[in-house]
Amino acid sequence: MNGNPFERWDLTPVINASGTMTFLGASRVPAEARAPVDRILGAFVDMDELQSRAGAIIARVTGAEAGCVTACSAAAMTQTVAACLTGTNLSRIESLPRSEGERRVVLPTGHIVNYGAPVDQAIRLAGADVVPVGAVNACETWHLRDALENGAAAAMYVVSHHAARENELPMDVFIRICRDYDVPVIVDMASEYDLTGPVSLGAAAAIYSGHKFLSGVTSGIVAGKSDMIRATYLQHRGIGRTMKAGKESVVGAMAALEIWEKRDHAAVRAAENARVAFWMRALSGLPGLSLDSHADWTGNPISRVRITVAPATAGIHAWELADRLAARRPRIAVRDGLVERQEIYLDPCNVTDDEAETVAEAIVEEVDRAKTAGYGRRMTWSDAKSIREASVLSWPGERDAS
Repeated sequence: MNGNPFERWDLTPVINASGTMTFLGASRVPAEARAPVDRILGAFVDMDELQSRAGAIIARVTGAEAGCVTACSAAAMTQTVAACLTGTNLSRIESLPRSEGERRVVLPTGHIVNYGAPVDQAIRLAGADVVPVGAVNACETWHLRDALENGAAAAMYVVSHHAARENELPMDVFIRICRDYDVPVIVDMASEYDLTGPVSLGAAAAIYSGHKFLSGVTSGIVAGKSDMIRATYLQHRGIGRTMKAGKESVVGAMAALEIWEKRDHAAVRAAENARVAFWMRALSGLPGLSLDSHADWTGNPISRVRITVAPATAGIHAWELADRLAARRPRIAVRDGLVERQEIYLDPCNVTDDEAETVAEAIVEEVDRAKTAGYGRRMTWSDAKSIREASVLSWPGERDAS
């Protein structure tokens, strides 16, 4: 039997110059992490014992009192919120999403983002009511205090490149004010390097993705105070059952954390910077493209190449260029979250050196073709937005057949 899934099921290979994106499978999982996952898949284990061992590793790496593993970071958001509604009351855990008592969860308005699904939906799934704090571009101390004056079961703070950073309340200030009102703070750090900051500032729980920068299998990691973690883990007896973490997720998270502890971060950063430097050289002088090195939005130790497209000179819009790259085989995925500003980004984290060369060659080819064939500058941003729904709804099969 053919063990190559791309050949066996006719899958399109992808070169991921976009980053640790869930829709692309997040990250490359190293052999060190895959080996214990493969071993546990062929065996049986007491899940409570396994989670206990995972909790010890999470506590060691993050400095938290305890930890547990969930199906993913989105599941962790729902389960930690649920924990704030029920505590360890087993009857209440079984009753969710119906709940008695305080159900308000305060959340900065600028943090109500969509990471592939809305953040506030993950909160509402627990049976909680979301209370937006401040405005998108102005969350002040008095906005938070006013919301907390009316009572709250929990507060959530989201660290993400999607979040509005303008006039944002700093995390330490947010946590301090919430603690003044005895309201536990949940910090979503799904795609962040800082595994110790939120807990050291007093957050009740910090959430990380096990399959983003940690490069494990799909999982969520929750680190925090012992009572919070116990109540979060017990949600598997209620709504957490619909989003349970399998043995492979728990073992994968454990292995990823231990690999992270031993990782030569300086060497990894140097290799990534070398790819960025290569792209800057390979694409410099290409008419209509302006290049610069762009630091990560949330302060992770990553630099990316920002390509700003001048359509009149390049002969193509940024969103058209991203589409043309995605239509190649192998598909080339670039970070296109800001294409409406005529910007695309090349992320070095999940490409090999050979793939980095392929990406550069493809960009040169597509810009040259756009100018010679004249197929660029035909789709406006309004057109692109209008057809997005049809693209999303084309699954299954229709997109492949087109």
